[in-house]
Amino acid sequence: MDVSFLGGPRPQRGIGVVAPFDFALDRELWRWVPDDISLHLTRTPYVPVEVSLDLARLVSEHETLHDAVRTLHAISPEVVAYACTSGSFVGGIAGERAMCEAMTRAGEVPSVTTSGALLEALIDLDVRRVALVTPYTVSVTRSLEEYVAEAGVTVSGCAFMGLTRHIWKVPYREVVAMAHKAVRGHADALFISCTNLPTYDVIPQLEAELRIPVISANQVTMWAALRRLGTRAVGPYQTLVDPAARSGPVFPQEKQPEEEQQQAERQAEQQEGWS
Repeated sequence: MDVSFLGGPRPQRGIGVVAPFDFALDRELWRWVPDDISLHLTRTPYVPVEVSLDLARLVSEHETLHDAVRTLHAISPEVVAYACTSGSFVGGIAGERAMCEAMTRAGEVPSVTTSGALLEALIDLDVRRVALVTPYTVSVTRSLEEYVAEAGVTVSGCAFMGLTRHIWKVPYREVVAMAHKAVRGHADALFISCTNLPTYDVIPQLEAELRIPVISANQVTMWAALRRLGTRAVGPYQTLVDPAARSGPVFPQEKQPEEEQQQAERQAEQQEGWS
């Protein structure tokens, strides 16, 4: 069969992704990516440590990131993303910026991290108060709270699962339950942390139930990386990535006592006329 008329493949635009050695959600990342963009993933070396602050520090060492980014150099990605939330917030805002600089030097292209993308998304959505869901232990969760607070955003509520392994196996129903537990009082948005926690399909459901934007680690990572390429992430009914979702559904406002009185008077007048 002659396929020469097709003219060959289109020019490739790529995003290099550095993920921790235990990352298991490659397919989820792809779901946010439009068809004309390719993802090129590499992983940090294995270390025999469970999910913890120690692991976060180990997988985010500058030498480790340098070597990982260099493995992507041959395929010339236009941007490099470090897909790890805890690894990119464990050193605070200054640590996150230093990581981006180290990756940019290694790959000679713009770089983003999950936690840097989180702050970028909070600014884009004008979030002042955020609720947090994490699969982490209390110590790792507290480190995330400190990172968000350092950026000037108030943590309005938090729920964590206390897991140290197999985070990618958490079912959606548990993510939903934790989200409802975290959103106490007023929150401008909900952030679901950890790139190894599945979230793609649950975001629209939670936004409808909670009536606030819901953002997740993998979502903000892909959104920020694609932004650097001048294109949009794909995520129907997700406020961060879908312009149509930004307007949100229109919910009926509760009637004020004065409005209720006026309506009662109008109904009485109509009934008197009928009689």
